[in-house]
Amino acid sequence: MPNIKLKKGHLLIAEPSIIGDLSFNRSIILIADHNNEGSIGFILNKPLDFTLQDLIPEIEIPFKVYNGGPVEQDNLYYIHKIPELIPNSVKISKGLYWGGDFQKVTELIQNDKLNSYDIRFFLGYSGWETNQLTSELRSNTWILSENNLHKSIIEKVNTSLWKDKMLELGGNYSIWSNAPENPSYN
Repeated sequence: MPNIKLKKGHLLIAEPSIIGDLSFNRSIILIADHNNEGSIGFILNKPLDFTLQDLIPEIEIPFKVYNGGPVEQDNLYYIHKIPELIPNSVKISKGLYWGGDFQKVTELIQNDKLNSYDIRFFLGYSGWETNQLTSELRSNTWILSENNLHKSIIEKVNTSLWKDKMLELGGNYSIWSNAPENPSYN
């Protein structure tokens, strides 16, 4: 992997060594913000067993909701690629945005102007204090990667992404791609 500098828009790929961590085992995290105060990201590949409609009954379209991370899991967050339709969005990187006017999001969904290829919803987020994530990268908890999918990551990421990234990294990582999620099942 090339040596790249951590910044928003990058991906964190969980090292196979964090198998026992229930929150981050086999996670792919999009860094939504990174500054001197810390970092915030969302786990992209961990769908929950309910939909947005389960949380907000007036939204009649069953958008998947993902586990964004262990922080504030009672709050709903979202990333999207349509800032022109959602005021007050915060740019992450190349066509990816975070948050914005939720009332407008609800209106767009109810008027069939927003679909799951445009937006992804999360309960909770992943957060790190100042220098915490840098320290975890140095201790090989994560592999830092550029997001080569850019804004299309919203529709292309699925539960097999971690395995795909292990195969892409090659070498010893390829072996981990076929290991069971819980080694005690082996």
